[in-house]
Amino acid sequence: MRYDTAELDQRRIMASLREKATTTRTLRIAVLADFATQHLIPLLRGLFVRNQIEAEIYAGDYDTIETEIHDPGSDLYAFNPKFIVILCASQKLTARFHAATDAASFIARETGRLAQLWAAVRSRCAATIIQGNYITPSERGFGHYERMVEVSLGHAVANINAQMIAEARAAGNVLLCDLDHIAGEIGRRNWFDERLWHIAKYPCRVEHMPLIAQAVVDVALAVLGPFVKCVILDLDNTLWGGVIGDDGVEGITLGGYDEGEAFVAFQRFILSLKQRGIILAVVSKNEHAAAIQPFQSHPDMVLRESDIAVFIANWNNKADNIRRVQKILNIGFDSMVFLDDNPFERGLVREMLPEVIVPELPEDPSLYLRAIADLNLFDTASYSAADGKRNDQYREEAQRALLRDAFTDISDYLASLDMRLKAERFRPANLARIVQLMQRSNQFNLTTSRFSEAACQAMMADTAQFVPFTLTLSDKFGDYGLICVAVLKIAPPAVEVVEFLMSCRVLKRGVEAFAMNEIVGVALRSGCTRVLGRYLRTAKNDMVRNFYADFGFTCTAELDCGSSEWALDVSAWVPRQVFITADINEI
Repeated sequence: MRYDTAELDQRRIMASLREKATTTRTLRIAVLADFATQHLIPLLRGLFVRNQIEAEIYAGDYDTIETEIHDPGSDLYAFNPKFIVILCASQKLTARFHAATDAASFIARETGRLAQLWAAVRSRCAATIIQGNYITPSERGFGHYERMVEVSLGHAVANINAQMIAEARAAGNVLLCDLDHIAGEIGRRNWFDERLWHIAKYPCRVEHMPLIAQAVVDVALAVLGPFVKCVILDLDNTLWGGVIGDDGVEGITLGGYDEGEAFVAFQRFILSLKQRGIILAVVSKNEHAAAIQPFQSHPDMVLRESDIAVFIANWNNKADNIRRVQKILNIGFDSMVFLDDNPFERGLVREMLPEVIVPELPEDPSLYLRAIADLNLFDTASYSAADGKRNDQYREEAQRALLRDAFTDISDYLASLDMRLKAERFRPANLARIVQLMQRSNQFNLTTSRFSEAACQAMMADTAQFVPFTLTLSDKFGDYGLICVAVLKIAPPAVEVVEFLMSCRVLKRGVEAFAMNEIVGVALRSGCTRVLGRYLRTAKNDMVRNFYADFGFTCTAELDCGSSEWALDVSAWVPRQVFITADINEI
């Protein structure tokens, strides 16, 4: 759930705790900082409660980051957190800079210190680190020349922040919390409170502490979900000014100056979302022939027909059409954002589809971008080259849906797809996509383990104990990309399915049957007689509750909250029929 800046009032956040809102899951998170955090911790709890998460928070003592992390016997590791938040005050960095004798050595030492902290965490636990960057100090000893002077504080902070990003990319277990950007939005002069730092070691003004807490929560939610996967767009007075059915292509307001330029800027932003992996759909009350025209022929149109995965223009109510989009894309309503200038349509969708995110849009289209940016809807914890192809993949899926309707026999339909599948052990080039699937897959996910990149690297390297593999699928319409991840642990006389997840885009294609054939094959090649599996129930994965039962496994234990354990005697396994041509590398 997202909140605008007015909702970040401290009293409202603390009221969230008192209201005892329903929580659906528990999260263990540790906070380490070199400034006072007693004001931050309850804000974090309140903001997590707003997102139906009960946060168990380990708060390290003041300025004990190094001692907590480098001590393998510290209470930090005994707490076993999912996330470790590391927050560093610019005031502390400034003091160390002024005590240093060489700026270049200082920059190397500070970035090296952080890298060592992250490596120590990686060697001792599976937690993901949320690292706050440094806020650029407002003082500039060299004025506008500050960044050009290698011995200046401004140059040092900018370089440390830049190298922090490079080191975080390489570390695999670190996500950046961009506090410098947030402070820049507020204004650095208004961010800091020097007197409060000196008397209480607060890193900023008290009224800005909720922004730090919200930033941490946003990064955590980008891992935990839900994630925005699709933006559904209205057309008239949303992507252009005017009504296409009345004004025609030549009469709509788009491009040029004033309002027309605002619509172009908005479309550029929407296109950038598509390029980073957000699916675009259109739901418009219009005749289809008229609605599609600007995408095909208007010279100032940024978005083109090929950028839209699902295009629906008719006179049905928009809630029903959004349901149609959801059915085609096979994603959750809570991963959709609906953008419409019309308050009536926004209210209708909120009422009929409460899970869909429906932001308020201002009357002035020049303010659309700011209004959406303030909500921070599109936070992510990963990006891979495959993301840029996602919209095209969903367009292809719409074509498959049309073909499927033409068949009466599912086997004939599957055979007609000419599916080709590649199975291979985890490899470095695929790690970003593997971790992304682990973080984002909620429905077809048996355990929701959320392994970090570092954990995946460790399993990839351990050839004696682990068999982690991926499946990549294509058919005559296009390439699905990497769509399935499985992690097997060899523990004779059994093979344990540690993790199994799959993109819902490939449901009922036979991929899961192919994967189970391979899992049993691994057991046979390893001399094991059983395959063990576990289903850990979450709020969203009920669709795989009977996954093991459907493949002939026997339930060996009923666990709490609907979870269960399963076993299969491999001697009784009959390979499942699939309509897939396979390319199997050594897994």
